[in-house]
Amino acid sequence: MPVTLEAAQLFYEFHNLYARYAEALDDGPLELWPTFFADHCMYQIIPRDNFDRHLPIAIMRCESRAMIEDRVTAVNETMMYEPRYLRHHTTDLRIGEATDSTAAVKANFSVVEVLPDELPRILMTGRYIDRLERQATGDWLFSEKLCVFDSVLVPNSIVFPV
Repeated sequence: MPVTLEAAQLFYEFHNLYARYAEALDDGPLELWPTFFADHCMYQIIPRDNFDRHLPIAIMRCESRAMIEDRVTAVNETMMYEPRYLRHHTTDLRIGEATDSTAAVKANFSVVEVLPDELPRILMTGRYIDRLERQATGDWLFSEKLCVFDSVLVPNSIVFPV
C-alpha cells in the first residue's frame, strides 16, 4: 500500500483498534471483547501446524458474535481457574488488500501471563490473520480473527481469548 494520507489514517485506525482490543482483554471487563466483532464473524485460536495444513481443528472456535458472547458467559460464570493477569502485545501491523468497507490485516502477537506468586511467563506467541469490515457508524469490526499460535503444545490454562 503506497504511503498516502488515506493509508496513514487507515493504519492509525487499525493500530488504535488493536490497542483497544488488547486493553479490553488485559484490563476488562471481558464483556467488552464481543463488541470488537461483527454479528456474522469467525474467531479461532488455531495451532500453526493445523493452519498450515488447512486442518479445521482449533482450540477455541466461535462462529458468530453470539458464540463469542457465550464464551464470555462461560468464562465469567461456569469456568474454574486460578486468577491471573494477562498482557497482550501486538506488533508489526500490516495492512493487505483494503477497500472503503473491508480490509485484510496481519499482526504478530504475544501474550504474557502472570499467576499469583509466580514469575511472568510467555503463554503464547503467533500471528493474527484478520478480516475487518467498516460498519455504518464508520467503526471497524473483525469479521474474521484467526489467532495462529506457533507452538504445537497447548497450555492447559487457555481460559481467555487471545
